[in-house]
Amino acid sequence: MASSTKGSSVRETQKETRFKKTAEPVADAELLTVPEGWKEPGFTKDDNPRGLLEESSFATLFPKYREAYLKECWPLVEKALGETHIKGTLDLIEGSVTVSTTKKTFDPYAIVRARDLIKLLARSVPFEQAVRILQDDVACDIIKVGTVVRNRERFVKRRQRLIGPKGSTLKALELLTNCYVMVQGNTVSALGPFSGLKEVRKVVMDTMKNIHPIYNIKALMIKQELSRDAELKNQSWERFLPRFRQKNVSKRREPQKKSKKKEYTPFPPQPPESKVDRELASGEFFLQETEKKRMKLQEVKAKQAEQVSKRQEERKKAFIPPKEKVFVQKSLPKEEKLDIEALKVKVKKAKTKKLGAPPIPAPPTPLDKKKKKKKRGEL
Repeated sequence: MASSTKGSSVRETQKETRFKKTAEPVADAELLTVPEGWKEPGFTKDDNPRGLLEESSFATLFPKYREAYLKECWPLVEKALGETHIKGTLDLIEGSVTVSTTKKTFDPYAIVRARDLIKLLARSVPFEQAVRILQDDVACDIIKVGTVVRNRERFVKRRQRLIGPKGSTLKALELLTNCYVMVQGNTVSALGPFSGLKEVRKVVMDTMKNIHPIYNIKALMIKQELSRDAELKNQSWERFLPRFRQKNVSKRREPQKKSKKKEYTPFPPQPPESKVDRELASGEFFLQETEKKRMKLQEVKAKQAEQVSKRQEERKKAFIPPKEKVFVQKSLPKEEKLDIEALKVKVKKAKTKKLGAPPIPAPPTPLDKKKKKKKRGEL
């Protein structure tokens, strides 16, 4: 009896717990969201006291111009790798860097971070930035952009567009994504948080596909402002983001001569007539050879006569007089009355003037004489 009562009590408790679970369901968004300020605990030696079973190693090549820099900063690299018990070797003869685990290595992911470190150093990232990859919350992404565009000149222009005037576009991208971005040769190296790396890759690939980076930067700025708002944080942001339409500015040149397509017919074109067919149609085929020769001579003579007549016409053109212009007499103006007094004044003036001599003063008028007498009386 006691056992039956215990069994029934256990079943009742199980039913109650199931009912509670169904009554208070937990939202998926709450389970997926990471609380603010939470940080994943670091991987220590207590988590893996026995170490690793096998030795792992990675190697990468570096260009000749990076040799001097790597040689200078290699002691710092060895010191940084020594904290995670990873061995690094620099081979200047082959131009390669190798990292490998040791017996003391306890973190299995440390070798992957060391591999990323030497890759970044080979891609011209400075040591001060590349050493950040050894942190838990930092990742890297090396984007290959050399094969996206075929034309070399076009590739260089788009790569320069990503950098911007005096590096302003690249600096804006770094501030918005919290990532360090390095453009070198055919690759773009990015270093930062995972969310920022995703945005950097999108901007870089869009730029190489002829989409200006300013559009993506504008969208990132709007997203940054919306993420600060508590109400809009968990809502869809599509209505706030700008939608840019692609415009084909360069129109395709249209050909001057457009070929019109003929109407489709299921029947094949008629074959061209042969020489025999033409002779049969005209009746020449049944004539004798002497008659054929006579007909050919007549045709040749007719052509020659036409040519002779054309030449004679061209020669006669030189002897044809040109058409004379018709002379039209202009109508004379009506006689006007002459002003005799005006002519007399003109003749007098012409007499006073002499060629090369100074002008002779005009004779004094009676009015001028009266004025002079008055002036003398006043004195």
